[in-house]
Amino acid sequence: MQSSPPSNPKSPPLSGPIRAAECASLASLTERSRVLEALDRKLRRPLPEPLRSQCRLADVRSGRIVFLANSSTWAAKLRLYQTALLAEARVALGASVEKFAVKVAPSLPVPPNAARPKPLSQAAAAHLRTAANSLADPELRALYLRLASFAE
Repeated sequence: MQSSPPSNPKSPPLSGPIRAAECASLASLTERSRVLEALDRKLRRPLPEPLRSQCRLADVRSGRIVFLANSSTWAAKLRLYQTALLAEARVALGASVEKFAVKVAPSLPVPPNAARPKPLSQAAAAHLRTAANSLADPELRALYLRLASFAE
């Protein structure tokens, strides 16, 4: 006979998603995300274009800024701008930012544009209309005719 796992009174129930209103830290996470995004734009602005698009600010914590680069090559090039980025971060944050780190983390691949569906040919539309006329069910007939209306 199997026994059920002991319940932990400190853990939240697993019976559904947590509502945003119940998550006290959601607002602070959202605000931190906005601040980091604005700082990222400000710090990357002076970088040359190929480098600017290959890196992004990941975190600022305990006097350290952390960037992510798409490859080790871009990470090495970004390190050449370490002094300027630290100075800009000090100005932007008004805090003592003394350390700089770059981690290699390839960007997520951009999905290719969805292939445009092939249009329905006139011949296919004619076959759909013929099939619709032979159907007894009016709802199904209407669906076939609607589908046939999508022809070129």
